[in-house]
Amino acid sequence: MSAASGQSNARLWNVGYVSLLVAQFFGAANDNILKQCLIFMVTTGIWHEQLGEGGQVVPALCLTIPFIVLSGYAGQVADRYSKQQVTRWIKLVEIPIAALAFVGFQQENLWLTLGALLLLSSQSAFFGPAKYGAIPELMAESHLSKANGFINMFTNLAIIAGSLLAGPISDLYLPEDPNQTPLRWVPGAAMVTVAILGYIACLAIPRLPAADPNLTYNYNPFATYWSSLKEMAASPLLTVALAWAGFYMIGMMALLIVPEYERILEISYAETSYLVGILGIAIAVGSVSAGMLSGEHIRPWFIPFGATGMTVCFGLLGLLAPEYKSVAALIFFAGVFAGFYIVPLQALMQALSPDNERGRFLGTANALSFCFTTGGSLLYWIVNNRFGMPPNRVHLVCATLALSGTVIGVLRLRRLTGR
Repeated sequence: MSAASGQSNARLWNVGYVSLLVAQFFGAANDNILKQCLIFMVTTGIWHEQLGEGGQVVPALCLTIPFIVLSGYAGQVADRYSKQQVTRWIKLVEIPIAALAFVGFQQENLWLTLGALLLLSSQSAFFGPAKYGAIPELMAESHLSKANGFINMFTNLAIIAGSLLAGPISDLYLPEDPNQTPLRWVPGAAMVTVAILGYIACLAIPRLPAADPNLTYNYNPFATYWSSLKEMAASPLLTVALAWAGFYMIGMMALLIVPEYERILEISYAETSYLVGILGIAIAVGSVSAGMLSGEHIRPWFIPFGATGMTVCFGLLGLLAPEYKSVAALIFFAGVFAGFYIVPLQALMQALSPDNERGRFLGTANALSFCFTTGGSLLYWIVNNRFGMPPNRVHLVCATLALSGTVIGVLRLRRLTGR
């Protein structure tokens, strides 16, 4: 009997799933506190001169490259060991990483702080396959759409919390008032506190059986990716994984644009962080709506619906003159459509992956998505830095990519629905 079938009568809101939600919340919040504070300081703050124009791409690459290199190992670890145990290891490691970030900010050392971000993203790379692979082991397949809707909601509430905290934290770290004393300890202290709370939350996840305890490690992660991709190509899984990856490419570009509104609209760090918070709220609303409307089924038709909505919103963001209220409104609607796009993709990845290879398949999909995310960072840098496209106009590139996703999704949808 598979792990998933062994849990076939599990309720959606069981203790393990709730614990996973809360642990994920704190982890995503910490990622965004560090990432947003770094991006603010690199874009217009104390480290602006060190990386220059478009320098926010460097933290973005530190966030994505570990996922590309390590997701193959992470998928194998998630299959070889209990996903509960893997989660505990991962959340425990987050605490000393947060302490390293504390030192980096305290000493105003860009490279030490970037190193902490690199380690934190490495830790998150190992969390991904364990987290998403544990969901079908904690409940019946009929709950997958709702479960993914709620985990996306909690993730984006965490993005809101982390991003909203990052604005005031950055203002305390680098005050606009020259007479105000900078509080260099604040970012690191916030991160250590959140990391400890995340570890405590994961302790209630029940023991889960290892999917493949006799797994022999392949120490070449790219060989793991290649074998998984070949298996995925024999089913709709590869299409799902590519659509999932495309979402992260667009998302990374959108997230790199948002901090630029601090200069475009001449607003504070806190006001800029509200825009990221609005995006997080919107994706949470869209995700939980998609999950609830799906009921006990997976709804592939939500994918082109979400992609079409993102196309329109990003197109308007790129064409209209920037004004705070209109930017906030369009970011909100883009986020809602993004939730409808990603939830059925996540549920399809989990439902179609074999039980004993789910960790490796999800690890491969993670690596693919972060390859696309890295591509999004580089594409943003090229069009903004090399071709001089104003940051808000880069939304037009996002719209073009979302339109491509709409067309491909419609063409492939019949096969997905059939499965």
